[in-house]
Amino acid sequence: MAETLPERRLGLLQATSINMTDMVGIGPFITLPMVIGIMNGPYFLYAWLAGGVLSLVDAMVWSELGAAFPMAGGSYNFLKVTYGENKWGKLTSFLFVWQTMIQAPLVIASAAIGFSYYFSYLVPLTGLESKLMSGGVVITIIALLYRKIEAIGKISVVLWVAVLFTLFWIIGGGIAHGNFLQPLQHINDGLTLNYAFVSVLGFSCVKSVYSYLGYYNVCHLGGDIVNSSKNIPRSMFMSIIGIAVLYLCMNVSVVSVIPWQQAKESKFVISLFMQQLAGPVAAKIVTGLILVVAFASVFSATLGYSRVPYAAAADGAFFKIFARLHPKGNFPYVSLLFLGGIAFVFSLLFKLSEVISAILAMRILVQFIAQAIGLLLLRKARAKVDFPYKMPFFPWPVYIAIVLWGCILVATGLTLFLGALIAISTGGIVYLVKAKVKQEWPFFAEG
Repeated sequence: MAETLPERRLGLLQATSINMTDMVGIGPFITLPMVIGIMNGPYFLYAWLAGGVLSLVDAMVWSELGAAFPMAGGSYNFLKVTYGENKWGKLTSFLFVWQTMIQAPLVIASAAIGFSYYFSYLVPLTGLESKLMSGGVVITIIALLYRKIEAIGKISVVLWVAVLFTLFWIIGGGIAHGNFLQPLQHINDGLTLNYAFVSVLGFSCVKSVYSYLGYYNVCHLGGDIVNSSKNIPRSMFMSIIGIAVLYLCMNVSVVSVIPWQQAKESKFVISLFMQQLAGPVAAKIVTGLILVVAFASVFSATLGYSRVPYAAAADGAFFKIFARLHPKGNFPYVSLLFLGGIAFVFSLLFKLSEVISAILAMRILVQFIAQAIGLLLLRKARAKVDFPYKMPFFPWPVYIAIVLWGCILVATGLTLFLGALIAISTGGIVYLVKAKVKQEWPFFAEG
């Protein structure tokens, strides 16, 4: 019989703080110049607005499923339930865990690599030293997470405060400079609404959406959330709206001080921004805070993802060893150590620019789109009373989410799209071999 996680201990504040720290990370500080460069105009702010809109629409899907099925594992459970626990749900949930074992370490590694990338502003690092730094970040995170969940909730709130302080300092610096509204006054300069603009917006959204990812992290911790049917949706919407406002204000603040033509070329745009405002000492301090934020993101992401293989293994759908809980701390330590170990290797092998688009391409088909379609199927099969949270204007938000995710997938490029298909196909083959050995569906009809 599978072990069970401890009683629910994380409240709305802690759930929201975990989401927000996971969403921010190093992402917006690295992708800010990338988005400006792709859009190549003052209207780059629309890419951040579009990323927020997609996140809000998709959060409605997550909220219905998360509130109805508040269990550790998030999408694993959602896919299993929506596609039928004894039939297609077995395959889709297995594929989710399969791709999670690849993309979750990539997410963790991307934040760790970004940490070492920004750290080199303070202390120049050689290529080897940079890799050792990113690997050290992963190891430190695993050590911090190797404890009881209630202690982690307290740590997450402290890190969340650091995230908010950093963003407010950047925004406040731009406001104090006295030219804060200037970028908004010129946001439409040179803008032409045509196919070219829509195409460029799609490519830039790959980067901006990456910086929003994590708004659903609370669903992976569903089994730990107090009053989950209300707090899971609340924490997601609060996180997305709060982060969207902060991202937009931060972008406006930066380009109100540094012209967008210059900002798009800057390797350390926030450090340059603060140096221009308050000198080199302030630039080093804000860089240090960005490192704290990046560290917090790795912390939050690793916490959430460690519950996914555990949930599948506890359900008998993955290797049994991942269902083990720590004898004293009662947390899934095998899952935590495995994902951390793979992330450590990835942090030594890859560059940040190589993983951002790959992370999205890996997730979109098996997780975001499949999950949205699954909700449509489940709503037809079950009474509305089974859903504590019900999205407004159903099913239109679901349709919009599917279309938008499809556009983002196309924007990641043909190579990554094919790579995602290969990964999914390989996972399907592995599942069929496992099902044949265990005489499970589709080789053996289950109840």
